Amino acid sequence: MVTDPGLAAQSSPPEASEQATPERTPSTWAVLRPLVLRLHFYAGVFIAPFLVIAALTGLVYVFTPQLEQAVYAHELHVPAAATTAPLAEQVAVAQDVRPGERLQAVRPGATPTDTTQVIFAAPDLPESYQRTVFIDPHTAQVRGDLVTYGSGQALPLRAWIDNLHRGLHLGDTGRLYSELAASWLWVVVLGGVVLWIGRRRRNRRARLLLAPEFRPAGRRRVLSWHGAVGLWAALGLLFLSATGLTWSVHAGENVTAVREQLAWETPAVTAELPSAPASDVGIDRVHQAALAAGLDGPVEIKPPEAGSAYTVQQQQRSWPTKQDQVAVDPATGVITETVRWADYPLMAKLSRWGIDAHMGLLFGLVNQLLLAALMLGLLSMIFWGYRMWWLRRPTRGEARTGRPPERGAWRRVPGRIMAPIIVGAAFVAYFLPLLGASLLLFLVVDIVLGQRARRSTGV
Repeated sequence: MVTDPGLAAQSSPPEASEQATPERTPSTWAVLRPLVLRLHFYAGVFIAPFLVIAALTGLVYVFTPQLEQAVYAHELHVPAAATTAPLAEQVAVAQDVRPGERLQAVRPGATPTDTTQVIFAAPDLPESYQRTVFIDPHTAQVRGDLVTYGSGQALPLRAWIDNLHRGLHLGDTGRLYSELAASWLWVVVLGGVVLWIGRRRRNRRARLLLAPEFRPAGRRRVLSWHGAVGLWAALGLLFLSATGLTWSVHAGENVTAVREQLAWETPAVTAELPSAPASDVGIDRVHQAALAAGLDGPVEIKPPEAGSAYTVQQQQRSWPTKQDQVAVDPATGVITETVRWADYPLMAKLSRWGIDAHMGLLFGLVNQLLLAALMLGLLSMIFWGYRMWWLRRPTRGEARTGRPPERGAWRRVPGRIMAPIIVGAAFVAYFLPLLGASLLLFLVVDIVLGQRARRSTGV
């Protein structure tokens, strides 16, 4: 039976038609969702290329320890032998190779098959670079002379890949790309997580958050893979974003300032002495004093400057971390101060562990494989994101790309919600300047595109 809508309206009681239907107040998430979706879309489209570069170069960097061991095996390793030349003799041989250059540090071989690394300052090279002479500890013969980089003593291949990942070999200007990627990564990840959870809660047929769909084909399946993999990778990507910002140019300065204000800096022994030592017991006595104090494994010995002590620090950055330090009086060989890793403030430990995990050093191969999985997951999500954009494209007309989420969502956000958002965004933009500048650029582009669209439609 077909009911006439007009008759149905006439037969209803007058008082029923006069009653106003109460309006349902939309939830906070219903109001914010279009805004989050548009921000996620714009960040995904415009920041994704920077994330692709960071992920690809990071994927290569993860396995540089194995590459370094293979490429520089001659410089790094020697056959084991029963006798060892005095450390002072090894340093003297290295100084003959680089006469007149300032000795910066010495790293004795940690095992009988490791070379001794004698490090010299290189003022003619860019900051953080030095020259290292590799000495056979058993024969005191030179095994190589290479330019090394950073506190990790990266050899040329790893240093080249490191700087590719960090700044595309474009100096501080190139480092802006990685800072932009790290600044936006956490925003994209958090936005994607809340959008995915919100979508799954509304869709009763797709409640599984962590499992992608295999059917049906098309945009819905691509979205399920994009969201599920993103949820699995979210914590790891947030970690990479946070630790990556510590190396950045502008945000990194703010992170350093915060650490100084909160006393989260890494402690160090005091090398100053009350009076200038009249003699020097030599590097071998200093090394023995450090070993007697429990500084086993790889260590770095820094020679004293005028009126200061030798400093010796452990260099093991895998688990368990060994970063004990001692200061040794050159005149007597007596330890004047000791700083143990166990005494480091918690935040200094977390900072050390975070950096080492970001570099794939903390847990060895397991750490490397987890980072590789994160990079592959990020690249896959970016591919799926662009794929969804492509699948949203109109099949008719002149448009060749998918339409963005609806415009003007911010106008529907109540002031009581919008005000804290603006204050929070300003606070974040202060500490992450590139994020703030690029967000402002997005807003300007969005306004310009909106004005062009209104002119073309005559609205």
